[in-house]
Amino acid sequence: MNPLDWIDQELAELESQGLRRRMRSIVGPQRALLRVDGIEAINFSSNSYLGLSDHPELAEAARAVLTEEGAGAGASRLIAGNQLAHRQLETAIARFKGTAAALFFNSGYQANVGTLQALLGPEDAVFSDTLNHASIIDGCRLARAQVHVYRHADAAHLADLLSQAPPARRRLIVTESLFSMDGDRAPLAELARLASHHNAMFMVDEAHATGVLGPDGRGLAADAGIVPDIQMGTLGKAMGASGAYIAGSSSLIEYLFNRARSFVFTTAPPAAMAATAHRALDLATGPLGRERRAQLMLHVKHFHEGLRNLGVPTPTHPSHIIPLLVGETRRAMLLSERLLRAGIFAHGIRPPTVPDGTSRIRFSLMATHTTSQLERALSALADLKVLFRPMPAVPNMTP
Repeated sequence: MNPLDWIDQELAELESQGLRRRMRSIVGPQRALLRVDGIEAINFSSNSYLGLSDHPELAEAARAVLTEEGAGAGASRLIAGNQLAHRQLETAIARFKGTAAALFFNSGYQANVGTLQALLGPEDAVFSDTLNHASIIDGCRLARAQVHVYRHADAAHLADLLSQAPPARRRLIVTESLFSMDGDRAPLAELARLASHHNAMFMVDEAHATGVLGPDGRGLAADAGIVPDIQMGTLGKAMGASGAYIAGSSSLIEYLFNRARSFVFTTAPPAAMAATAHRALDLATGPLGRERRAQLMLHVKHFHEGLRNLGVPTPTHPSHIIPLLVGETRRAMLLSERLLRAGIFAHGIRPPTVPDGTSRIRFSLMATHTTSQLERALSALADLKVLFRPMPAVPNMTP
């Protein structure tokens, strides 16, 4: 008997529940138009919100550093050394975020998991939004801290939990700023006040806001006029490159590169990756970034108006992440498949990424979409409306 036979049984069970995933084959960079499983389709599944991922200056930045510093970092930066490209990127990130220092990680997942694991232990308490990303959930689990989950974006419920929770050595409140699956916002100013009142550390994941929202794309914390103790952002979404960062005080960053296991015990990102991210940051905060953010916001307005015309509820504060809730998993995946046949690549999202009963199609808008491409997507949705019933994704949605 093969000791791995159980895997086929588990896969069959996932199939029966409509939860078995497969990877789509694409041809070409993450542009507004690409080929998906041989079908030419408009791309609404990419997080390259500013459309920078195929910008020629990013490729040129990578080529230049590949020539100078090679293809690989060799080991962790604590072992093999701290290359110039990494140092320059971190200086630029700290300047961008208005903090004393920053630390570059291979991915947003590693940044969140490593930071939470480093800052918290069994004697500590963490207060986490119920819809926080899996990387935050896993970081809380790895920290083995007391986990208190508050209702989504509900500052009043968080206040109650903070008041009623037993004493802890350290406390930390953690939230996404723009939630990745619902496209709605956390009440950051209220959360910051609660953190200050209860002497808790405040950590904000700006992965999907970085580059798009706030002054110069600095995120929703900057937009709210607050500076969280710990700020995470990614360089592989709106920035179009790869990797992620934690920004904060000098002592925080030094502590993390001593104690964050996902930083200490992994080979560093290649210097070329750091150089590419640095150039992407320059583009996103310069004239091109301002132009593309403005274009993206026009697309957001247009697409949400189109959805309202179809009877789909839209958020009070529309964003570039647009969930079309379907509810039942199989129906959501059928709708995604039918959209692809119509030339619209909008991925179906299902449990465990989202709660049971909230399977959806997630539309991600890019600055490089055209108005006619948005109209094609809205037209396809109108034709397929029988497959979904308009239902609100979050409490702040209005018809």
